[in-house]
Parts: sequence; C-alpha cells; structure tokens
Amino acid sequence: MNKWIARAAALGMLLAPVAVQAQEAVIDAADSGDTAWILVSSAFVLMMTMPGLTLFYGGLVRSKNFLSVCLQVGAIAAVVSLLWIFVGYTFAFGPVTNGWLGAGTNWMLNNIGNVRDGYNVPESAFALFQLTFAAITPALMVGAWVDRARFGWVVLFSALWSLIVYVPVAHWIWGGGWMATKLGTLDFAGGIVVHTTAGVSALVTAALLGKRTGFPKTLMLPHSPALTMAGAALLWVGWFGFNGGSSLAATDDAASAIINTHVGACAAAMMWLLIERIKVGKATSVGFATGAIAGLATVTPAAGFISPGAAFLLGLIAALVCFPMIQIVKNRFHIDDSLDVFAVHGVGGITGSILLAVFYNPALGGTADPATYSLGGQLIAQIAGVGIVAVWSAIASSILAVAVGLIFPMRVSEDDEREGLDLASHGERAWEMD
Repeated sequence: MNKWIARAAALGMLLAPVAVQAQEAVIDAADSGDTAWILVSSAFVLMMTMPGLTLFYGGLVRSKNFLSVCLQVGAIAAVVSLLWIFVGYTFAFGPVTNGWLGAGTNWMLNNIGNVRDGYNVPESAFALFQLTFAAITPALMVGAWVDRARFGWVVLFSALWSLIVYVPVAHWIWGGGWMATKLGTLDFAGGIVVHTTAGVSALVTAALLGKRTGFPKTLMLPHSPALTMAGAALLWVGWFGFNGGSSLAATDDAASAIINTHVGACAAAMMWLLIERIKVGKATSVGFATGAIAGLATVTPAAGFISPGAAFLLGLIAALVCFPMIQIVKNRFHIDDSLDVFAVHGVGGITGSILLAVFYNPALGGTADPATYSLGGQLIAQIAGVGIVAVWSAIASSILAVAVGLIFPMRVSEDDEREGLDLASHGERAWEMD
C-alpha cells in the first residue's frame, strides 16, 4: 500500500507543473496582438486630446487666448485621468449591479482581472483605453467657452462633469447598463457617450456663460488656420484608434471601422468645401478641417456596424446638417458656442447615432443579425438613447455649472477678457514679439 501511495505522490509531483500551466493559461488568456492594438489605440486617442484638440481649438481663437486653450485642455485631461483611476473606471465598468452604476470594487484599479470579461485583452489595457475616452470628452467642451471662462471654474466643472455625466452614461451603454440591455441602444465608439454628452453640455454652458464681449458684431477670426489644419490632421489620424480601437481586437472589425472612419471624414470634408464654395464663394482650410471633424463625429457611433457606402452617405449628411446648424445656433438661438461644439460634435453624434438604425440593416451592408433586426425597433432604441442622454446632460450640466460658479465665478472680468486670458489668467504670451 505504501508503495502505491509513494508512486501516486511522485506522479502528482510530475503533473503539478502541467496543471499550474493549464490554470495560468485559463487565467491569463490575453492575446498579444489584440493587447498591442489597444495600447497603440490608447496612444492615438490621447494624441487626439494633446496635441490634436489643443492645436485645432487653439488655431481658431485669437492669439491672446491660445495658451489658455492649451492649458484648459491639458488640465482637464490630467484631472479626469486621475479621477478615472480613483473611481471613474469602477463606476463605469465595474461589476454590473443595478444597471445604473458599476460596483465600487475596482477603485484605484484594485481587483481588476488579468483579462477583461468578453475580450482577449488585459483589463488594465481596457481601463487605459477607456481612460483616454473619459479624458477627451470634457475637453471637447472647451471650444464652447473659449475667451471668457475662468480657469478654476473650467477645471472643477469638468472634473465633476466627468463623474456625474460621462461615467453614468458610459455605464448605461458600454458597461452593461440598462440602456444597452433593456433598450438595446447601440453606440460603437461614442456618438452618444462622447459627442452627445459633450455637445449638449457645451451648448448649455455656453448659454449660461453668455456671449463674448463684442459678439456678434466684432469679428473674432482664427489667428492661425495653419494650426487648426495641423490639429485636425492629428485628430483625423488619432480617430483611427478612437473608432478602430473600439473593436477591442486587432481583427477585421477594426479594419472595417477604420475604413468607414476615413470614408466618412473624406466625404464630409469635401461636401463642406462644396457648400462653402456655393455659399461664400471660396473653399477654406478651416472649412475643410471643420467638415472632416463633423464627418468623424457622425460616423463614430456606427463605424463598426455599417458598410463603406453607408459611411460615405453619413459623411455627406454630416456636412449638410452640421454646416447650417452653426448659423442656427449663433443667429437664431443667439448662443455663443464659440467654436461650434454643439453644431459639429453634438449634432454630428446625434445624427450618426439615429441613422445607425437605418444603415445597420443587413440589406444595406450592416452587421445586424437578419433574424433579429428590426428597423422600427432599433430606431426607437436609438432615438430613446439619444433623447435620454441629451436631457440628462443638459440638466446635470446646468446644475453643475451654476453650483461650481458659487465657488469660482464662471467668467473672467471684462477687462481680463479684453486683455486676453493668456496674460490675465496665466501671465504668459503664446507669441513674444521681438
């Protein structure tokens, strides 16, 4: 008997390393190719914020406010990134409990798994990728309040906004929350989560801040269209990671999303130039850049669900819808959304999110399951998702903006505004003249 026990023990010792290796293979099943793609995509999306967004917005403002735009975008990205690590990630993507917020078990990224459930990438890589989305979304709103918002108000408002507006919406749609599971709302890469929340909130805060001194009578021309073009180019390239990375795998899904992203941007940029040529007689570099961004925002919610032909149509529609909306916001609503955040990002994201229901159709090259797809049902889900998020963003942003204004006044003084925020708020000039 002792002899058989000894042999069994010896066999167990021989098989133990194999069992451990098998267990490790189950626990750590991340695919190196998928992981590398998500890490690269994270860098692309951060590039969209810094330097892409800073140059795009910075070139559109007057030279005396260039540095203030750069600093606001950078500070927002920094503070939101920290909050994402502390509590943002766990409330957006932690274990699903009631469908409204994730469980708080992953604060400071504690207790995250080796592999994100449902994917072949480490959860740390997934958290990093989502961090870059959380950082760029409130930074988009900077364009609505340039030239006049107080720096302290900007930072505190954006920090709280990321937790109260962005994080819940991200959970509702991307984190297994109620909007995705009960309504069936789709958003491939942020037409609702990013562009609708930021666009609607930008419109609300611009209205609360009031118009820039001299608006609309004083011409406030971009001080450097060249910088704006450079920023748009960085945003365009970075958007490949924004949309392509949202597949969360280095597969055909990523390639298709990137192709659709590029087609949508090209179509919108060229249509925008055509509209400019007809209406004002000249095609401009700022128009090309703005059109491309409108196309990118519009194709984003549908990028991984549609065909290139649908992406082309979405790009054309983006220009046709967003171009007149710029004038409607400023001339009919009399809201000084200075760099047209709502008209370009908000309206683009909303339009793409709703039309996703149409182009999702398998008969039009969409990826929907023919056995379950219903145009009416999906359209209702998309409209409901957009409407609920827009209302939530407007109400929460209004309350936040006013509440933070009790601590830091929302606007700088008129004298500081005339002097320019670079000197008045930060004691620096972007361009020193000899």
